[in-house]
Amino acid sequence: MSDPFDPQAALERVRAKIRSVPDFPKPGILFRDITPVLAHPPTLVEALRLHRQHVADLEGRIDKIVGMESRGFLFGMALAAELHVGFVPARKPGKLPAATTEVRYALEYGEDALQIHTDAIDAGDRVLVVDDLLATGGTAAAACQLVTKLGGTVLAALFLIELQGLDGRAKLDGLRVETLLRY
Repeated sequence: MSDPFDPQAALERVRAKIRSVPDFPKPGILFRDITPVLAHPPTLVEALRLHRQHVADLEGRIDKIVGMESRGFLFGMALAAELHVGFVPARKPGKLPAATTEVRYALEYGEDALQIHTDAIDAGDRVLVVDDLLATGGTAAAACQLVTKLGGTVLAALFLIELQGLDGRAKLDGLRVETLLRY
């Protein structure tokens, strides 16, 4: 029996569940809310299957998945479990209990930082970076820098949504970037 999974139809069902919220978190921003995808089991399963398909050629080569706080944890952890690889949370400062390494990055107004435990990535680990959304690319670039700082290699970055026009890919400096949906 053949697999009835239709990736294009599944992608459209996932897109239909993403809610657009105007003026959140501030006026002029159109927020892409993934919580309806998470709340609907069939669509969540399809979203995870689509994530996995986008990096199917990397299966067996990935040692760890790094997910960025906080929505990167949602898809990253599930994908790590499916692929039987480790999961590493990249968090805002002060959230991790053991020794950390940190990368600071520029925001539109100011600066932020990401940290991971210093023992989370081993030298030579091959890593997939996962988040829900690629916008300006600062957070994803910081996560990639953390991986390389600890001796790992980033194979690719995977996102559910890419906001076009914000040039987030440029900050990822030629890295393989996979996105399911573009807005």
